[in-house]
Amino acid sequence: MKPDKRFLNQRKHFWANVRTISQQVGYTARTTGQIKVPTLQEMKEALERIGLSSIHILNRSNRPTKFGKTLLAYFEYRADVLNRYVESRLMEAEQARRLFEKLSADLCPQCPIPMNKQKGEKKAPAYFTAIINMLIEANAEGFPCDYDPRELTTVTRDGAPLRTLARRVDGAFLSTVNPIAVWEIKEYYYTTSFGSRVADGVYESLLDGMELEELREHEKIDVRHYLMVDAHYTWWDCGRSYLCRIIDMLHMGYVDEVLFGYEVVERLPSIVKEWVSTARGRNG
Repeated sequence: MKPDKRFLNQRKHFWANVRTISQQVGYTARTTGQIKVPTLQEMKEALERIGLSSIHILNRSNRPTKFGKTLLAYFEYRADVLNRYVESRLMEAEQARRLFEKLSADLCPQCPIPMNKQKGEKKAPAYFTAIINMLIEANAEGFPCDYDPRELTTVTRDGAPLRTLARRVDGAFLSTVNPIAVWEIKEYYYTTSFGSRVADGVYESLLDGMELEELREHEKIDVRHYLMVDAHYTWWDCGRSYLCRIIDMLHMGYVDEVLFGYEVVERLPSIVKEWVSTARGRNG
């Protein structure tokens, strides 16, 4: 899923308001379990409840400002895209298993098929990661890809390190040195709650995105950054507030696209073709 252009290039204080208001009013409607859209009056009351000004949202005549209207439009968009688009694409383990087996039979992959970290009867291929690897291989037209980087990502200039990311990513095209694209994969089919490890996965992607933003702004070097997540129970039943944070992160520019569950089948082939085109341009 690409960001909605209406909400790109918003200044940092816009996202400060989104986060503060979301925290105060809550991310979901308790009666329906759907993502909540706060009214302008609820936004005003939320800020005033913690001693902050709301004049930038509703003026002294209680009329919405341009900023307030943009905030409301964003909350409406965030709720709509999560409620109507994202939830239906999140898979559970059995769905992912069937998709993995179909793609494996159709594509006869040579790429790595990693195993999950479960034990006993839950021990199986890491379905979502394997699906992603197979789709990348099938569309990479022979270009190399590091499906399991064991080293930090480095961008160079004149053969010397220019920036090195703080943590290892889950994949890099063409390699971890001067990559065209890097990605994070968060599949949590067997978790029973939304724990700190899952939450940390969101913040790890945020850290990568902030480092890549600094690289882009100060060195004019663009490395594409993707986040791919799956598991309906973990993300939707337990972690809807973090799905909201992911949509926020997407529109803050810290990831170029987020792919939710089955969306990797719908979108990843086209994305990889874009990488291939960039790779050919480098070689040319």
